[in-house]
Amino acid sequence: MFIKSLKLNNFRNYDKLNISLNPNMNIFIGSNGSGKTNILESIVLLAITKSHRYGSLEDFIKFGKVKSKISCKIKDESIIKELSLDIDKDKKNFYVNKTLVRKLSSYISNLDIISFTPDDLLIIKSSPNIRRNTLNIQLSQLSNKYLNTLNEYNRLLKNRNEYLKMMLTNSISDKSYFDVLTFKLVEKACIIYKLRKEYIDKINLNINSIFKELTGSSGLSINYITNVNIDNFDDETIKNSLLKTYKSNYYRELNNGMTLFGPHRDDFSFLLNDNNLKVFGSEGQQRIAVISFKLSEIDLFENECGTKPVLLFDDVFSELDLKKRNRLLKYINHDIQSIITTTDLKNINKRYIDNANIYEVINGNVIGK
Repeated sequence: MFIKSLKLNNFRNYDKLNISLNPNMNIFIGSNGSGKTNILESIVLLAITKSHRYGSLEDFIKFGKVKSKISCKIKDESIIKELSLDIDKDKKNFYVNKTLVRKLSSYISNLDIISFTPDDLLIIKSSPNIRRNTLNIQLSQLSNKYLNTLNEYNRLLKNRNEYLKMMLTNSISDKSYFDVLTFKLVEKACIIYKLRKEYIDKINLNINSIFKELTGSSGLSINYITNVNIDNFDDETIKNSLLKTYKSNYYRELNNGMTLFGPHRDDFSFLLNDNNLKVFGSEGQQRIAVISFKLSEIDLFENECGTKPVLLFDDVFSELDLKKRNRLLKYINHDIQSIITTTDLKNINKRYIDNANIYEVINGNVIGK
């Protein structure tokens, strides 16, 4: 899979942009604030319907304009599709081949991406919520079953929490419907736990070898952490563990008015030689660990979806020494599309970028070099 072309109209700092992309490497060079990150953001929006940056819908629209449009043509095997997004201050509308898609779960996976931004260091440094969100985004691209199950789980979780609050205030005394909600929640939780565990196991097949190729060191792995004691990730064990946990903590959850256990409280950690990188790792080690984690997903997309994703690297060279920059370029310099932003290419080994499309970005204008 690769992006053939990208069009932006009144998006962020762009009036109009229409560029063709190399099916392999594409590099956008520009100073900070020139608009190179906006190009990657538009692709993220087209792929997963949400931006990796915070802000309102109005922030996507160029100042002084009332709406924005982005679109791209992608080629997957012999199939060419056009994805497009219309944005105004109140809503986003997504289209596939000019046909409106009303259900976002039916839209996601038309364009598979793996993205890295400087903020992705928060995957290690920040709260479990950031890591759960990372799991959800990537698994939703890989598995429509996961996406649909997660949506159903969140709906049941909201209903169960509301019912707990109503029982807490004595506005409802019947517990039978609450038990039905709990059982249905457990059914969905079993699927989520299993898919997350399988995902982490598959990541661990590749992450250490990639980390070693980029750094020369080894020992990197991912540890999946559940807040329910699960000895074995088969359906019956997960189901019994959750039901037992809910039963023994009924009054605790009732007093809190919320569901305290389940996959919505999951976490995972990065370990280097069994030491938690959040506590013991340098920022350089953390950066390469996250990049290795992202690159480990390439095989998952190939095996699960039958296609290679598009790699998006925003300012990936910052804080990497020259040796690691060249090792990263060497690793991705093969049959996969990559779109990279950087402020310069000083001292980069030219053999890794000989066949790349290189663009200069200056205040919302893109010039091929």
